[in-house]
Amino acid sequence: MPAVQKPLGNLLLGALPPADSERLLAHLEYVPMTLGQVVYESGALLDHVYFPATCIVSLLYVMADGASAEVAIVGKEGIVGLALVMGGDTTPSRALVQSAGFSYRLPSGVLKAEFNQVGALHVLLLRYTQALLTQMAQTAVCNRHHTVDQQLCRWLLLSLDRLESSEISMTQELIANMLGVRREGVNLAAGKLQASGIIQYRHGVISVLNRKRLEERVCECYSVVKKEQARLLPFAVG
Repeated sequence: MPAVQKPLGNLLLGALPPADSERLLAHLEYVPMTLGQVVYESGALLDHVYFPATCIVSLLYVMADGASAEVAIVGKEGIVGLALVMGGDTTPSRALVQSAGFSYRLPSGVLKAEFNQVGALHVLLLRYTQALLTQMAQTAVCNRHHTVDQQLCRWLLLSLDRLESSEISMTQELIANMLGVRREGVNLAAGKLQASGIIQYRHGVISVLNRKRLEERVCECYSVVKKEQARLLPFAVG
């Protein structure tokens, strides 16, 4: 694919000073990301990193028996493949495209070289790491202490924050796999939201009709994650 003229859509890339951005332009590719695409498998070498622009990537921890649960989601505010700059060339999680769209792809060697210059990208990635760790920790707490209804509201709001649309293409079975809960629990929770006029679900598409009421139902975990992101990455909060 041709080199990118100017990175648009990803907020981390957009926050770079012009000189830093220019160094990356010749190496960036704008690539399609299809729903359900496995970007990385657990333990695989990371040849590239991805800066989502219009897609969302789910980070999943996969058990030995094949069961999985989502530990974080990454969209236009972040990067997929952060392990590269944290001292490892592999990651223990699977990266799966949750919402189709496009992403910027960058060779791992280029990212490492830029990170090691200890410039603007270095600072941004460290701040993003802290925000991502907060999201992971809060997800663990939420899955342990809050109801499926609250978990679903949190998942919907985090997804909406990373999309330009109020529609999310996702089956209830896939949501159950993301949350690590039974499909029946998701069906019941989604049914309550639909009966209250907050969402509409049909043909694998969830339309959020009333975000304000969705925010009233969500647990504290959503606001904790959003406030920490606003503190660390103020440019990434709409």
